[in-house]
Amino acid sequence: MFPERFNNKTNGVTPRRWLLLANPALANAITNAIGDGWVTDPGQLAKLRRYADDPAFREAFHNAKREAKTQFVDWLKSTSSQSVDPDGIFDCQIKRIHVYKRQLLNALRVIVLCNRLREDPGLDMPPRTFFFAGKAAPAYHLAKLIIKFINNLAGTIDGDPVTRGRLKVVFLPDYNVSLAERLIPAADVSNQISTAGYEASGTSNMKFMMHGALTIATRDGATIEMAEEASEENFFLFGLNAQEVLREPRLV
Repeated sequence: MFPERFNNKTNGVTPRRWLLLANPALANAITNAIGDGWVTDPGQLAKLRRYADDPAFREAFHNAKREAKTQFVDWLKSTSSQSVDPDGIFDCQIKRIHVYKRQLLNALRVIVLCNRLREDPGLDMPPRTFFFAGKAAPAYHLAKLIIKFINNLAGTIDGDPVTRGRLKVVFLPDYNVSLAERLIPAADVSNQISTAGYEASGTSNMKFMMHGALTIATRDGATIEMAEEASEENFFLFGLNAQEVLREPRLV
């Protein structure tokens, strides 16, 4: 009767909160390059394209990333007594624990890397820490089993002399916005690997991208628009698209 009253909405992601406040070192580097107009007009961030190969800006970006990683490592040590290597790759998947978001698939990838190291301890593999965070619905038994599995995997890796110091898994409990504001600026890799067609939009992918994290993703949710804006060559896209998933439901 009133079709104009119904339209789609998605969660907003403001750079004022997720970049200016969460990562002042990177925000200052951006402002020094293009001015502060981006704070209220995010479209101005497109001006950064001409600085992609600028040595001074690249150094400022890397210094900001290093500062964010060091601050997160110090915070993690002080709050949980867990130690991680700031020189390693921070590979992150933080979102609600759900089968379609595929934290289990990511954990299986970690196992593959562990097995490669066991088969060839001399393998040239950069040190990497996998961060998982998120909450499961109270009655979602399988999601809770996935959390348990990830924590067990973390203990197995720490107890294996072949993988210890080269790979590490950390499940961050009680995930909330305050934790996200610390971890996201420090992330090197962002996992957005939901089954295509199941993600309403997703917003953590945008937050990670603001801080220069590389995106490993399926063509789902807002990742599609991000890839259109930044070009697919700057993403690591894989898997079925939404139309292929509908044709092959047994693969979901």
